[in-house]
Amino acid sequence: MARTVPEAVALYRDHRPDLVIIDQRLADGGLGTEIAPQLGDHGSLGILYATGSAPQVIETATEGHGCLSKPYRSADLVRSVEIVAEMVTTGTASPPFPRGFQVLTSASIGPT
Repeated sequence: MARTVPEAVALYRDHRPDLVIIDQRLADGGLGTEIAPQLGDHGSLGILYATGSAPQVIETATEGHGCLSKPYRSADLVRSVEIVAEMVTTGTASPPFPRGFQVLTSASIGPT
């Protein structure tokens, strides 16, 4: 878990996860939408924003697959992760979508 943009970028570079869940407002005043552009070639990385600042993410995210609005149920988070994983592997996002979930228009989806 990272609290700042630099910590998140460093964790990604150290561990190369398949999917990340990012909040918009970070401890240092940074924004979660600043993370993905700093990752370089992140290829098939799934990016899910889970935040209370969904309108800001939807307006400003240049990279990412989906956004889940807080508050959410754990089942909604699990389903959102499944949707993002599907987007990365198949290029599609199949319903049902949990309450508060939106596919980002910036999503560059599809197999890599």
